[in-house]
Amino acid sequence: MDWMNTLKNLAPTVATAFLGPLGGVAISAVGDLLGITDATKTKIADAIQAGQMTPEQIGKLRELEMQYQNEEKDRGFKYAELAFKDVDSARSMAIATQSITPTLLTWIVVVLCLTFEGILMFSATPPGADPIIVGRILGTLDSALIMVLSFWFGSTSGSSRKTELLAASTGQKP
Repeated sequence: MDWMNTLKNLAPTVATAFLGPLGGVAISAVGDLLGITDATKTKIADAIQAGQMTPEQIGKLRELEMQYQNEEKDRGFKYAELAFKDVDSARSMAIATQSITPTLLTWIVVVLCLTFEGILMFSATPPGADPIIVGRILGTLDSALIMVLSFWFGSTSGSSRKTELLAASTGQKP
């Protein structure tokens, strides 16, 4: 049983909030109503997958869903849009200020990533270098490369997830 699908079925707006910048607030709220101290996604997932939710907790979850829907109306935003507005505002800032910083950081990350991976691909690990540390450095560079490329080009997974979340928030199928 996929716990996120269960949560989406019971409280789609709350589930959407889990994935955005206000995810910590949603996790804390769901954790409180489930009686989980120091709530995390993992603890909530375990509780939902174990089928430990009582009818009273399901009712409270639906009340939380209505509260989140009312907050969207009152504040004039949708939880599904918050993460994407954040990325869009960063791109808009880069365009409006004509700052060299995003471009410079992009080139630094791309050059470092390609250089280190090229060195390791065509030669051996430097003598005395711990392979675990080398792997962590390359993993960090790979993650940074994905971030800068997503900044400039967007991400297909993010776009499809956005479409899915926006459709769910309006009650339509993507």
